[in-house]
Amino acid sequence: MATAASHRDYCYREVVPFAAMVSLQCINVGLNTLFKVAANAGMSRHAFLVYAYAVAALILLPAPFFSRRSGALPSLNSSILVKFFLLGVVGYGSQLMGFTGINYGSPTLASAISNLSPAFTFLLAIIFRMEKLTLSSSRSWAKVVGAVVSISGAFVVTFYKGSSIINAPLSSPLSLIPSSTRLDWILGSLFLTLEYILSPIWCIFLTHIMKEYPSGLSIMFFYTSSVSVLAAVVGFFLEPDSTKWIIKPNIALVSIICSGVLNGCISNTVDSWLLHLRGPVYVAMFKPLQIAIAAAMGVIILGDTLYLGSIIGATIIVSGFYTVMWGKAKEELGEFVIETADQNHPFLQNYKI
Repeated sequence: MATAASHRDYCYREVVPFAAMVSLQCINVGLNTLFKVAANAGMSRHAFLVYAYAVAALILLPAPFFSRRSGALPSLNSSILVKFFLLGVVGYGSQLMGFTGINYGSPTLASAISNLSPAFTFLLAIIFRMEKLTLSSSRSWAKVVGAVVSISGAFVVTFYKGSSIINAPLSSPLSLIPSSTRLDWILGSLFLTLEYILSPIWCIFLTHIMKEYPSGLSIMFFYTSSVSVLAAVVGFFLEPDSTKWIIKPNIALVSIICSGVLNGCISNTVDSWLLHLRGPVYVAMFKPLQIAIAAAMGVIILGDTLYLGSIIGATIIVSGFYTVMWGKAKEELGEFVIETADQNHPFLQNYKI
């Protein structure tokens, strides 16, 4: 019985989070590509954010009612509601910067820039005492070096093309998308960098909110509702063309529904659960996988040309990824007690086996 219980606990703590994070990276790359195609077809990013997050909020609408029936949650006072709104402000800013960056650049650029997230998250987690950095520890150095190696691999994929390995067919779905100019590429990089400065702040803020209100589905309902409302208010001033708000049954509608269901609802809910279970650094460290997945999806699904630089960069990213995971595994398996600095902040504990 003890062995079976230990096996279930291992699956819950290790196998399921790993599979969930890899799946989320595949979903994110696919949604970014879908958005890029729809944006090039004339879809407004402001209208996209309003409708996509409205779809997610509509799906999550029953969550607060079922959560309240459990009786284990605190009352929805003004303090908690303000925190939900502020979470929406940070999340909306991050999403707006991200989709603007993709609009100027490309999904591949977004996947590459996303690898800045572990560095920002690691720094913020140390500042907020959610992560320990011991310079004399090989485990800490493994996480630092792994993050640097992964980011270096992303830059190799982005800036080094090399010779072609697999040529794209002429009927590639993205062959109609115009190439970004140098200025657009720089602007896209800037906006995407801003997104991945805000993204770890959102993750850490969400972790703190879940201490006070531990219901991921309810939080995601209030979050998606806030983002949709904020996007509508901002979009009213930044997108005056009324025709942009009319969504026809084309690629734009597909992008909105897929993003609302997979990103605004499922992805954010799984993210909140993983942040609760493993912490923000664990979640962010999977970002380097996106560039490798983007390269694979580009060849298999979109018919992109695969270059030598993509293979080299993806290999470097995977090497850095496993270095980080080795450091995390050694950190969690290396001690046998739960160290608690403050009993009033249980989610800031270092969970050990």
